[in-house]
This record gives sequence, structure tokens and C-alpha cells, in this order.
Amino acid sequence: MPLNAEIYYRYSNEGEREQVPVILVHGAGGTHLHWPSQIRRLPGYNVYALDLPGLGNSEGRGNQTIESYCESILQWMDDIPIFRGVVVGHSMGGAIAQTLAQQFRERIVGLVLVGSGARLRVDPQILEYTSSQATFPVAVQTIMERAFSPNTDPKLIELAAKNMGKTRPSVLHSDFTACNAFDMMDGIIKIRYPTLVICGQDDQLTPIRYSQYLASQIPKAELRIIPDAGHMVMLEQPQI
Repeated sequence: MPLNAEIYYRYSNEGEREQVPVILVHGAGGTHLHWPSQIRRLPGYNVYALDLPGLGNSEGRGNQTIESYCESILQWMDDIPIFRGVVVGHSMGGAIAQTLAQQFRERIVGLVLVGSGARLRVDPQILEYTSSQATFPVAVQTIMERAFSPNTDPKLIELAAKNMGKTRPSVLHSDFTACNAFDMMDGIIKIRYPTLVICGQDDQLTPIRYSQYLASQIPKAELRIIPDAGHMVMLEQPQI
């Protein structure tokens, strides 16, 4: 099991050795499996799919802030070693990617922001439900109701709920707290890397206007809106 700097990851070396690697960073309460095999094994690219600290197969108890997740990823990159990469971030992973691009510019060459935003306010009800073991199942149910398009296969939603249910409530609560504190509305324009912004047409957790703001503020950004997909767009429509 590959484990560097307490971070578990899966690696697919489909590209040339000297090619800049792609680093996949999942969202709150997620794992590397939030990226389907079509993305983890992207032809022509060297791809690393991570489990953030305290999540999936990684060690630790989770982090409290977006900045601390950035520090963990940088430690992992140094341990591999990877000097720079293209960071693909979903939701909270997008916040991590934006922060890396702002504060550690020499380590990033491009971004893909999936179902994310320059600010990620969390419904107070979700924060309340994730704060207690007793209400944690309700939290998972509430998140699943908002995370997928109405057209999504119910079996996929059931599997996603089962996987999120394995997350420690304290870790999921910390992740959403970190998201709620994230705010780069005024600084996003400073990101100068080529950036692809992706959003599901039916995203309820990070609505289209979030992605439209990212695309309008980042000078080298391109926006793609994916039909028949919600917040978990990469699971719902991996072939697009």
C-alpha cells in the first residue's frame, strides 16, 4: 500500500516520465475513489489520486483548515518527490488547489476546479448534523440528497452514502468547518495558471454561479457545465 507522509495514494503512470504529474484532491469526507477509474487512469498522463489525512486509507485524524491540508499535500509532494504538478480539486479539494496556487505558486502549473468556488459556505444544518454521532446518519442523508442530479442511478448514490458513512463524524465536521471558513473571493484574480472550471448543471451544493465566478475572475480560466450531473459530477459523468 503506497503511503508517503501519512498520505495514501494511487498512482497511474500512463504518461512520459518527464511529464508534469496530475494530482487529484477529493472533497470533504471523500477518498481517492471519488475519482472514477477513467480519471485515475487517464491515458497519456501520470496521475496521483490521494486520500487526505484522516480519510480513506490515510493516517492521521483529519485537518482543521484548508491551509493545513495544503501543508500535508506539500509534505507528501516533497516525500515522493514531486516539485510541481497540475492540481485537480473537487469541492474542498478545489479550495485546497486555489490556496496552493495562491501561496505556493512555484509548485503549481495548472488547475482543474470541479464543483468548487472561491467561497464555500456550508448550510448550518449540515454543520449541526455532522457535529454529533447521533445525527451523523441524518447528515449523510442530507448531503446525498443534494450531491447528485435527479437523473443519477440510485445505486451510485447508495454506494456514495455507504462510503461517506464510514467517515469519522469528527473528520467530516472538521472538513465542512474548513470549507465554511474558506474565502478567496478577493484573491482569486491573482491566480495566473491555466484553469479548467467544471460544474454539474444540477449542482445544489456549489451552484453554477460559483463556477461562473471562478471562470470570470481567473484570467486564464475556461468553464464547462456538464448536463445531467450534480455536485459529484466526476462520478456521475466520468466519460465527459
